[in-house]
Amino acid sequence: MNEDNNKSQLTRLNDRIVSRVNVNLDEFDFDTESFVKNNLEHDKMLKFYAFYGITSQHPIYFHFRNSNIAGSYFLGKCYVGRSAIYKSDIRGDELKRQGDSIRSAKNIPLVEDEMIAIRDSLLYKTLVHSNSHNPESPEEFGIRNTISAHYANIHGSTLEGCFLGPFATVDLMNLHSCIVGEFSYVQAGELFHRIIDPGTVWVRSQNFEFKYKFKKEVLDNFVGVNSKFQPRGIIYDFVKERESDYEELFDLMNIEPVKAPASSAVNRYAVVKGKTRISENVLISQRAFLDNAVMGKGSNAQENSYIINSTLTGNNVTAHGGKIIHATMGFETFVGFNSFLNGKEDAPIEIGEGCIVMPHTIIDPEMPITIPAEHLVWGFIGSKKDLETQMISLDDLAEVRDSIKIGKMTFTGKGSVFIDAFRRRINHILLENGALFENGEDRGHAQDDQNISFNIIQPYRTGERKGLYPSIRIKP
Repeated sequence: MNEDNNKSQLTRLNDRIVSRVNVNLDEFDFDTESFVKNNLEHDKMLKFYAFYGITSQHPIYFHFRNSNIAGSYFLGKCYVGRSAIYKSDIRGDELKRQGDSIRSAKNIPLVEDEMIAIRDSLLYKTLVHSNSHNPESPEEFGIRNTISAHYANIHGSTLEGCFLGPFATVDLMNLHSCIVGEFSYVQAGELFHRIIDPGTVWVRSQNFEFKYKFKKEVLDNFVGVNSKFQPRGIIYDFVKERESDYEELFDLMNIEPVKAPASSAVNRYAVVKGKTRISENVLISQRAFLDNAVMGKGSNAQENSYIINSTLTGNNVTAHGGKIIHATMGFETFVGFNSFLNGKEDAPIEIGEGCIVMPHTIIDPEMPITIPAEHLVWGFIGSKKDLETQMISLDDLAEVRDSIKIGKMTFTGKGSVFIDAFRRRINHILLENGALFENGEDRGHAQDDQNISFNIIQPYRTGERKGLYPSIRIKP
């Protein structure tokens, strides 16, 4: 019997994924095998059960085929084929429906509901969310031949043959044969055969471009990778220290629901501790972590976000992976993906009303920090002096018509269009999440997610399929 036949089906599945991704990244001489070998915990997978959520508001179609889906959460239409998805949250709660028209595709209506389709990919502790922003395939949110590392975010992004480093985010775009470095945020349209350096924050459209890159010596303290592709740094340690709180939730089949107003939803797989207070129209998503948090009316904590010893005044958006510690957030503030607002008891952070904290921003002060109302902040802020080169008022940015450079940040294009795009996206998030629910109108996730029913699947415990889940088709 040859060596390959001695391998488990799960190992052969992982080998298949590695080989397919490596073919796409061959020009970069980049080998993903070390990452998979040193990070994928086959034995730990056997201890998890997969679960999926069902509601009457979301079209359901799950089809798992030769796949490991340990700890996953599915909501909405999804097909998984020959993939190893580990601890992923795949929502699909905003997938486009049959009959919807796509402006970028000449308003041609969809002939069927959109589906998330994942093939030959390994998503390690990864969130997939929203809907595809690829006009070439409006009925499919596709992820193929892709590997992502710890706590990466895939948000409306089609991926073909890519590798995402730890805490990376790809947002509303299409990538083909790209490597996205750790802690990089990219929303830049369509990219082919590109390497995005670690710590790059890049937002690009036809009308503007925002670009910033962390200094290596700063980024290495917070997010990095060692020689075995294992993540390290302050942010990784912060998340790792709290993983046991989530494991307790998965060990229990029945838990007492968290008390919340009738118009709010607290996911069964969210951690809520301490003297946390939840107001009306609040959404607490799966794997959110709240400890001594005050959630004002219409605020939300999205997947993998952390709100600790902090107050969110109201209509606050905390995007996936956002971390807010010892901070007070003014009305309608936005905290972007994977941002780390690390205030302390004697050095709290205060963010004024209407502020925009760019994705992947780090605020780690040794003294109290205050961001005035209606400002944009980015990069690394460790002191008040850093505000001089990491902050601009929204009014001043709106006046930019050509370009501006502040510290290591460069902005080109129309500032007013950039701000308007952000405002529209924030309003869309608030509307979809049910923050604006009033008198029975503008229902959203905060109201609909109260009625999710969770169903459980377990993997094979022995034999050649050990660690894999059975192929299963679930339809209404």
